[in-house]
Amino acid sequence: MNNQNSQADLLKELRIDRKPGPPPSRRGLWIAIAVAIALLLAVLAAWALFGRDRSVEVRTAPVVASGGGAAAASVLDASGYVVARRMATVSAKITGRVREVLIEEGMTVEEGQVMATLDPVDADAQRSLSAAQLAAARTQVGNVQARLKEAEANARRLQSLVQQQLVSRAQYEQAVAERDSLRAQLASAQRNVDVAGDQLKIADIGVDNTVVRAPFDGVVVAKAAQPGEIVSPLSAGGGFTRTGIGTVVDMDSLEIEVDVGEAYIGRVKPKMPVEATLNAYPDWKIPAEVIAIVPTADRGKATVKVRVALKEKDPRIVPDMGASVSFLEEARAADEAQRRTLRVSAAAVVERDGDTVAFALAGDDRVERRVLRVAGGTGAQREVLSGLAPGDEVVLDPPADMADGDRIRIAQQ
Repeated sequence: MNNQNSQADLLKELRIDRKPGPPPSRRGLWIAIAVAIALLLAVLAAWALFGRDRSVEVRTAPVVASGGGAAAASVLDASGYVVARRMATVSAKITGRVREVLIEEGMTVEEGQVMATLDPVDADAQRSLSAAQLAAARTQVGNVQARLKEAEANARRLQSLVQQQLVSRAQYEQAVAERDSLRAQLASAQRNVDVAGDQLKIADIGVDNTVVRAPFDGVVVAKAAQPGEIVSPLSAGGGFTRTGIGTVVDMDSLEIEVDVGEAYIGRVKPKMPVEATLNAYPDWKIPAEVIAIVPTADRGKATVKVRVALKEKDPRIVPDMGASVSFLEEARAADEAQRRTLRVSAAAVVERDGDTVAFALAGDDRVERRVLRVAGGTGAQREVLSGLAPGDEVVLDPPADMADGDRIRIAQQ
């Protein structure tokens, strides 16, 4: 019996197990995919960093315009000051106490803009009185008109009665006289109405005079009054009364006045070209021209005043600035303008494929290849006839393989 059990156990051990086992693990596949993606990203980053942006570090220099300058064409130099031909100290037409000031230094004002107001108590009272007088005069006209209407009716009635000999002619004549008198009173009353109306208009002007307005467009350069002070168009009160609210200057009327010695005034002509320089901005050359030579001389200084018009308007030009001017000969000034040339560093000019070229900075940190036409000669600077403009930045010592559109980096100085 035991032998049979042992054989049965041996047969069970030799039986093939046909049940499917657990699926193989895919962890190694996912790890391989992740490694491949990481390698791809690294390749893309390296291409973006080193392959796509292969910028070259370079040095640059500007293209400058040069020429003989105004000094070469100058026949006379003089100094003077900037002055305003249109400047006004604005004041009220009447004497009054300042109620409000609406301006500050440096403020731009337009013609008619309110700059200040005065206390209108007196002016308002005068206007109220004038309005009451006008109303009374109109009431008087109405009263006379009513009486005149009655007198005219009475005169017509008596006229018919006197024709019928029912009343005496004396009564009729008395009624006619009363009618004519009332007609004269009505005319007088109507004239009083006109006079009262004119007085009201004058009172309105008096009220308007309490408002100080800007006489023209300009800039406030001085504020002279404060609320509570008394202002007057005439100086009064021993210096305690202000005579103005503020000073307005028309900046479009600025010009330069210079004193020229008598011995040299013959060199100055009307419409003569001038180059002006402000003491505050010595590198700024302002084109100008002679307006007029004032026909009088200063006996003490032996000078003649010359007015010079500025052809450029700029907020940097303000009254009373010191200035120097150079009077130019017109023909020589034109020659100087024609002789102005462009110059660029010789290190920026190279020969490529038989052309004389330079690489100018363009947008997006790239360069643009420019074909140049240059004047003959050697040296640190080359004269450029075409291909570049004043203010252009060009690459110095461009590499031999530099081409149009290459990306560059400007070297730190």
